Amino acid sequence: MNEIGIEAVGVYIPNKRVNCVELGESLDASPAFIDSKLGFQELRRKDEQQSASDLCVLAFEDLNRQQEIDRSEIDCVVVVTQNPDGGGIPHVSAIVHNRLELPGYAACFDVSLGCSGFVHGLAVIRSFMAASGFRQGLLFTADPYSRIVDDNDRNTALLFGDAGACTLISETPRLRVGKTCYATGSEFATAIQVEERGACLQMYGNQVFRYVARNVPKQVARCLAENECELNGIDLFLLHQGSKYIVETLASNLDVDPSRIPFTAGGIGNTVSSSIPLMLAPLMNRPEGPPQTMLLSGFGVGLAAATTVVFRTEDKS
Repeated sequence: MNEIGIEAVGVYIPNKRVNCVELGESLDASPAFIDSKLGFQELRRKDEQQSASDLCVLAFEDLNRQQEIDRSEIDCVVVVTQNPDGGGIPHVSAIVHNRLELPGYAACFDVSLGCSGFVHGLAVIRSFMAASGFRQGLLFTADPYSRIVDDNDRNTALLFGDAGACTLISETPRLRVGKTCYATGSEFATAIQVEERGACLQMYGNQVFRYVARNVPKQVARCLAENECELNGIDLFLLHQGSKYIVETLASNLDVDPSRIPFTAGGIGNTVSSSIPLMLAPLMNRPEGPPQTMLLSGFGVGLAAATTVVFRTEDKS
C-alpha cells in the first residue's frame, strides 16, 4: 500500500459579508486597530439556515469540480467541528455521508477540535486509514462560529468568519505528510470557551496570544528537527490565521521573512479549523503545482497546537 497523503482540497466560502470597520464603530474598535492588530476588513458568514454539514457538502462540491470523485471508492469521512448541526446528535459526518450518498461500508466520525483541528485531523485520518487498509478518505473542516459569537462582544465579533473545506486523502497524494508535533496548555483551556450549552463564545485574547507566541516557535523547531528539515528549507509556512498580529509576531519570533508566512484571511476572518486548508487549496491548484516543502501549524482552543511538514510528491500524470 502506498503512503497516504493529501491529493486535493476543496473549499466553500459564504457570500455574506460583515464589514469590520462598520461593526467596529459600535464596539470601540478603531480602523487602525482593526487593520494593524486583527487584520480582518471583512468576515464571511454563512446564511442563517446553513449548518456545518452544509459547509461540508458545498466544499465537497468544489473538490468534485476540480476532479470528479468516485463516491463508491470513499472509505471514510472525518469531520472536524465544534459547532455541529442541531443539538450535536447525530454526528455531522453521518449527515454528510447521507447527503453525499457515500457507501454504506464507509466509516464516519467527528473530531471535536478547534483551530488546531486540521493538522490533528490529518494525523487522525491518515493513521486510521493506514490501520484499516483504506485507500480514499475525506477530511472535512467546518466550524461556523457565527452560531456562538455575540456580535456585541468586541473580543470575538471582529474575528471569526465561516467557511468549510474538504480534503481528499488518498494513496496517490500530491503532498506527503511528515511527522506531527503536538502541545496542550490545558491550564489555559478556559481562555477560549463556551461555559454552557446555548451560551456565547468567550475569549481572553491576551492569554491565547502569550501561549501561542511562547510555545508555537518551540514546537516549530521541534517539528523541523523531527522531520530533518531546516528553517530555511521551508518554502512556505501556513500558520493558522488567528489574526494579523499573531501571524506577524510568529514570523518575527521565528526570524522568518514575512513573505514566507503569509496572512491571507483579511477578507474572510478566522475560520478556525478551515483556515489552513483555505490557504492550501489555491496552492494545490497553481499551474506549477504546490511548493516543494510547507510547514502547517494550527493553534487555539484547548489551548492546543499541532504542527507538521508536508512535502510535494511527483505530480500525477
